[in-house]
Amino acid sequence: MENDIIEIKQAEMLAGITRSEIDIQIATAKQYPRDLNTVLNKIATYATMDRETAEDCFYVLRRKDANGNDNTIEGLSIRMAEIIAGAWGNLRVQTRIIGNDGRKITAQAVCHDLETNYAVCKTVDRRITTKTGKTYSDDMQVVTGNAASSIAFRNAVLAVIPKAVTKRVINEVKKVALGQAIDVETSRKNCLANFAKAGVTEAMICQYLGIKTIADIDKERLFELRATWNAIKEGTTTVQETFVKPQLEAKAQEEANKKTASAADKAAAAIAQATGEIPANVDPETGEIKEEKSKKTSTSKK
Repeated sequence: MENDIIEIKQAEMLAGITRSEIDIQIATAKQYPRDLNTVLNKIATYATMDRETAEDCFYVLRRKDANGNDNTIEGLSIRMAEIIAGAWGNLRVQTRIIGNDGRKITAQAVCHDLETNYAVCKTVDRRITTKTGKTYSDDMQVVTGNAASSIAFRNAVLAVIPKAVTKRVINEVKKVALGQAIDVETSRKNCLANFAKAGVTEAMICQYLGIKTIADIDKERLFELRATWNAIKEGTTTVQETFVKPQLEAKAQEEANKKTASAADKAAAAIAQATGEIPANVDPETGEIKEEKSKKTSTSKK
């Protein structure tokens, strides 16, 4: 009798193992269904265990809309998604890197509610090149890939778990983050120190919040700053995108406005000279605009 050769196909074997694991998990979930009140109590307990944890549960971003108006985007952070997923139970979440073309990394996350058999797949892209087109180092690519995976995890989890279920407990967590802070002055100093380490100056922060001085940062603005810091730590945004880029755009717009105003003044002076109606502050021979005496006086005094 000849020996039969048994061929084992690795892909089919792996698929069979995965399928049996999911079947067992679904059977267990059906046998031990979640209790909604218990879940909500767990989320509230975990998220409000201390002030730092409550603060880490949110992120805030300020962006310009199509009309150039400030638009505030607020959401739940990766830490909050981890807390919700852990308390929700009977949940299967997997993340993986599915692409790297040398310009961007693509991460994928799949969240599967084993009780309802509802699954969601989310992908997140993150750039791995500098402005000059230079590719990140291997270590930075790993860091960027981990950040993309974490964001994909959050998006998948929050897409599966209904927002209406967690809305009440999220409001409670936010109250804790706002209400159990230490005195504003000390908290403000600690928050600014974090941003200073990342190269963010006080002037950048004032421009970002739309205030005149650091003293105008109250409890609500502190919450926003901490939430923005969470977004930077998670990789949702960067210091360059949030603080540096808007400042450069504001300076460029200011210079453009000055040039426009100067051109308009010269045009008005030329028209006045051509019509014979020359303003007092315009040189009738050259058409140049003279400085007002009051300005000259104030300059000389200085």
